[in-house]
Amino acid sequence: MVTGRRDTARMADDDDAMLDDLQRKAFRYFERHTSPKTGLVLDSTQPGQPASIAAVGFALSCYPIAVERGWMLYHDARALTLAALRFFDNADQSGARNGVGHKGFFYHFLKPDTGTRAWNCELSTIDTALLLAGVLHAAQYFAGDGADEREVRARAQSIYARVDWRWAQNGGDAVALGWKPETGFLVNRWLGYNEAMILYVLALAAPEFSVAPAAYDTWTSTFNWKRIYGRNVLYAGPLFIHQFSHIWLDLAGLQDRFMAGKKTDYFANSREMTHVQRQYAMRNPRSFVGYDKNCWGFTASDGPANGTVKFHEHDQTFYDYIARGAPFGPDDGTISPWAAIASLPFAPEIVLDEIRHLETLIGHSPAGYGFHASFNLSWPEESTTGVMCTMVDGKKVCAWVSPWHFALNQGPIVLMIENYRSRMVWNQMRECPPIKLGLQRAGFHGEWLGMPSDTAPGTRA
Repeated sequence: MVTGRRDTARMADDDDAMLDDLQRKAFRYFERHTSPKTGLVLDSTQPGQPASIAAVGFALSCYPIAVERGWMLYHDARALTLAALRFFDNADQSGARNGVGHKGFFYHFLKPDTGTRAWNCELSTIDTALLLAGVLHAAQYFAGDGADEREVRARAQSIYARVDWRWAQNGGDAVALGWKPETGFLVNRWLGYNEAMILYVLALAAPEFSVAPAAYDTWTSTFNWKRIYGRNVLYAGPLFIHQFSHIWLDLAGLQDRFMAGKKTDYFANSREMTHVQRQYAMRNPRSFVGYDKNCWGFTASDGPANGTVKFHEHDQTFYDYIARGAPFGPDDGTISPWAAIASLPFAPEIVLDEIRHLETLIGHSPAGYGFHASFNLSWPEESTTGVMCTMVDGKKVCAWVSPWHFALNQGPIVLMIENYRSRMVWNQMRECPPIKLGLQRAGFHGEWLGMPSDTAPGTRA
């Protein structure tokens, strides 16, 4: 019995060291790809890439973790935070084609040198919401009475308050995906289960231009409930959809009207969908190489190519960047380690096994940021850039690996590992007034919101 306890303790220590290493390497991306002048963060390591406003949101939430973990000095984190908040608070909001934003929203991608619109991209409502989540987290963390801390909070409030969510509804209830100065609003809105919960929560609680609860109700009215592998789930194929809002929203034990009707909650649903992905890989209906109980992770990711080639004597379509999903696809044999890691708080018992397996199967990228963003053991073209070889079932297999790293992969690794280890982001955002108010206006009840819930299915493993 004593030996068993020692083995368990040793494994726990090994897991903690493994997670600490992954988390530290993932944060290194923000150390190397953030402008100290503007706080803007490059979207990826690919040469010539713009900055991403969502990447800044992830970075702003990573800095407090870096301070508490001893990777960054407090005053350096505060300086980078202030650089970003000053940039966005002072940014052009005219809606100009070469501007920065409009109506409080910001263009999805910005040129890293000038901070102005890149690629003729859209004014993005969801990427602005992800930025705002990091902005509000910074205001929670830098809570002292110093002049710099007061400035962090004042600028955070200024940036959040001027976002005109009602304008973004464009005459309807659901929020539009975006807007372009050349053509106006994009046709599609945030409908169907997707990453937009954080968007609607922030829109409901906005101090100046809040939306009515009908906006949230319209969103949930389009949800797709399915039974998959014996599990009842709110379905969305890509795993990131079940993770992004959860980075800042502690939803275990909380229910809105939709989830109360299903006698579950969003945290439990993310756990179920994590298991669905694992089950899909174990079943492996398309016979892709490497898929098993410890090798899964299907999400929006880089891929080997965009075209059709021969695989197992049939034509198989492969993709470059696309939102992969399970079990209904698209799927081309591409695995994203970060997607599995970001599900750590939901299903640690299977995610830890996968991390250990991937450490042996593919190891870490030589770039120093942890695992490769994605890899594909079924891609048949060995001449492709980014190929590495490994052993699968005793046989040598050469795999395509992504040559780039992405901010929107690295941030969730840092943040969700921390939520698993210490609950730091969750605990701080529980005390964020807009988060609490937005959840309440969306109709959530239970546990830490101070109102009883009918059930509490989201108890953490």
